[in-house]
Amino acid sequence: MLRFLLSATAGLLLTLATTCPAAAQAKVPVADVATTHKLAHKRNVVVLDVRTPAEYATGHLRQAQNLDFKAPDFAEKVAALDPTKTYLLYCASGNRSGQASAIMQEKGFAKVVNGGAFKDLKAAGLKTD
Repeated sequence: MLRFLLSATAGLLLTLATTCPAAAQAKVPVADVATTHKLAHKRNVVVLDVRTPAEYATGHLRQAQNLDFKAPDFAEKVAALDPTKTYLLYCASGNRSGQASAIMQEKGFAKVVNGGAFKDLKAAGLKTD
């Protein structure tokens, strides 16, 4: 009986993982610092700092726009962006930028890159304000 329950539970989890869009969504990998550095210097790339305004105020990449992932209107602001552009996102650790990247992809943004952690980008020599 226990074997049957374990087998049934495993089957249910597998079914959910393959049919639930959120579970099936591949996590956006963090780009290496060299790739992020190259992208950040391209004219057609929009750099988004998805940290809070308070975090952004302590320092950010020079060309970055602040789009707070924790803000209640985050989805509305994403919807107002041009889905044909390339977006490079970063945050404090790469977690929020990964979540924000996945949301953007779900909303039809094809070119989204998770740049990872601000401290790593700053340490790699990307210009900051």
